[in-house]
Amino acid sequence: MTSGDELALTLAALSNPHRLRILAALSLGGRNYVSQLAREIGISRPLLHLHLSKLEDANLVSSQLELSADGKALKYFEIQPFRLELTPELIAALAPSLSEKPEQ
Repeated sequence: MTSGDELALTLAALSNPHRLRILAALSLGGRNYVSQLAREIGISRPLLHLHLSKLEDANLVSSQLELSADGKALKYFEIQPFRLELTPELIAALAPSLSEKPEQ
C-alpha cells in the first residue's frame, strides 16, 4: 500500500461477501470468463460485472478480452497476487495521505 486512499479502496473491495467468493473462486480455479464465473458463484452476470469492477479498481483482479474459437468475445478475469497485513502502524502511516473528501 502506498496511500491511505489505496488502503481504503482495497478494504472496501474486500468488505463484500460476493467479492470474497469471487476472489476465492479465482484463487482456486484460476482465470475464468464472466459467464462461467457467474454460474459457479451463483449470481447474475450484471451483478458479477459490478463486483469485478470494484475488485479491478482495487487491483485485486485483472481482465483480458479474448476471442473464442467460434468468434465470441470472452472477458477473462484472474486474481492478482496480493498480501495485506493490516496493522495499527500501517493505518497510522497511511492515514495522513487520505483524501479530505471520503468516497461515498
